[in-house]
Amino acid sequence: MATGGAQGIVKGGDAERTAPEWAAWFHGTLMPWWLEQAQDTLHGGFFDRLTEDGLVQADDPKSTLVQARLLFTLSHLYLRKRDDRLLDGANAAHRFLTEHLRDPQDGGYVRAVDRTGRPSGLATDRVKRSYDQSFVLLALSTYQRVEPSKTLADQLRECWSFIENRLTDPETGALYEDDTFHLGGHDAGAATHALRTQNPHMHMFEALLQAYEMTGDAMWMRRAEDVLAVVRRHFIDPENGTIIEFRAADLSPAKGRDGSLREIGHQCEWSWLLDRYVRLGGHADALALADRMMDFAERFGFHPEGPMKGAAYDEVHSDGRVMTDTMLLWPQTEAGKAYVARFERLGHGADADRAHDFMRIVFQTYFAGRKAWRNRVDGTGTTLQAEALSRLLYHVAVFVTEGERVGLWPDRTTG
Repeated sequence: MATGGAQGIVKGGDAERTAPEWAAWFHGTLMPWWLEQAQDTLHGGFFDRLTEDGLVQADDPKSTLVQARLLFTLSHLYLRKRDDRLLDGANAAHRFLTEHLRDPQDGGYVRAVDRTGRPSGLATDRVKRSYDQSFVLLALSTYQRVEPSKTLADQLRECWSFIENRLTDPETGALYEDDTFHLGGHDAGAATHALRTQNPHMHMFEALLQAYEMTGDAMWMRRAEDVLAVVRRHFIDPENGTIIEFRAADLSPAKGRDGSLREIGHQCEWSWLLDRYVRLGGHADALALADRMMDFAERFGFHPEGPMKGAAYDEVHSDGRVMTDTMLLWPQTEAGKAYVARFERLGHGADADRAHDFMRIVFQTYFAGRKAWRNRVDGTGTTLQAEALSRLLYHVAVFVTEGERVGLWPDRTTG
């Protein structure tokens, strides 16, 4: 299905660009512009979203998810570029995260506050979600590599303690959705408690692998393997090897659409993570899981024709039937990362070609011709959601830097 070839040529829109040129544009043009545009110089931190034309949505709340993802992203890029603008941005994200979103009583992080950093008054914004804590863990472990300190080490330890003691089911080892789950539904988060989701487990696995890579401490790898064991027991479909998005509250199979849903982006993201786990010293049998997920994605998950040929669908059924014929930005980056990882492992040119294809899809479809980017399109490439969500830089940055790391698109920037 390769459309760009090994050179990754991008045609149309603003210009004809190769994958290395898009990567250089991301580092040298987009990120400096975004850092200046999206930082809240009045109240601190970063704005959660812009329009595709770069207009800030300044009245939005600020969430732990966004500030933590940006702290990780800017720290991750700084470790590769040593650009002081990235470091200044990471410092700003960390200050807002710890001063306004962290609960000093237990070391956990609330969902959101208003723009100024004050509580919004909504009970749902005070909930501490497993999904959010995973990104705090990811961010703190990376930022600590940038700015080592006892304070950061303590924050990292306290965040893990909160996850372990307040968000983990002692019987199954699975994560609760948030810190109100155990209250039995009589709480602000009750509406979310009908289902358990794989997504917090995936990002916790990612965060723990990152903590291991950043610190070299084997306890983080052991914790990652505990999470993987939970996922193997409860969130992998034995029939086709796919990641199951939802289980019932008691971890039994979910019914109806929820039980059938398979997100193509998550099949690819897990495949990349499992490759990374093995590369960091994990058990090699995890590669069989990764390959089954990608086999499903390749059979059912990519648009077969037209302007969006080769792009990853958002959702399909467990039997492969298309559930949602739309394409968000983030699944394209995760598919690209999966092909980068498989190329690194096997050295096949076809995987290199597909990684280049996804550089074309990501940048030409979602970024070209816009000051910022758009979030969702249909099969004709028509915009369905024009928002430039700040949290998506996490997905794009890792895809770009993974391709650079293995030499698929050489780094043409300096820093």
